[in-house]
Amino acid sequence: MNTDALKSKYEKLWRDTCEKVHAIHVDPLERKWIAISLLVIALLVTIITIDALFHGINPPSKVETIDSASLHLNKEFAEENLGVQVDDKGNITIRMVAGRYSFFPKHIDVPAETKLTFRWVSMDVLHGVHIPMTNMSTMIVPGYVAEVTTTFPKPGEYPILCNEYCGLGHNHMWSNISVIAKEDWKSPLKTPATGDKQ
Repeated sequence: MNTDALKSKYEKLWRDTCEKVHAIHVDPLERKWIAISLLVIALLVTIITIDALFHGINPPSKVETIDSASLHLNKEFAEENLGVQVDDKGNITIRMVAGRYSFFPKHIDVPAETKLTFRWVSMDVLHGVHIPMTNMSTMIVPGYVAEVTTTFPKPGEYPILCNEYCGLGHNHMWSNISVIAKEDWKSPLKTPATGDKQ
């Protein structure tokens, strides 16, 4: 194979393309908007790169998987381990299961002004969870554990809503959280689940 002929062919093609591009008339105002657009793109790419390298903002790398078909056999998400649990360090974890057309357990009590870690799994299809008036909104993908940490700033009743269409009963899929003043909240007597992560 003659590389010199191939090289000269591509050089000629490049020159012809450059001549055609230079022959196109571009209005000065258009050139300014093209330059501004390229600068905005460069700025956004720079911000994403800085966040990724220096602030540690990355896509989740530790993806936790679980077998949705055998949740009832899983120690962490067995029925007796669902709901609010406090470990020996005082960390509060709430384990919930989403399934057509409900969240389990249906009602939980949690303290206000306290860091809470929610761990969600789906037993069937894609669900979403949204708690109005909080930063709590995530997708619950079958086969994966969704984990969100949040705090409820004040006592009250908070609904849990499914925000991903999951079937005909989707609009009836809800649960409820009672947020109780920190000093009035009583820790559950259940022993914390150790979890059988798969």
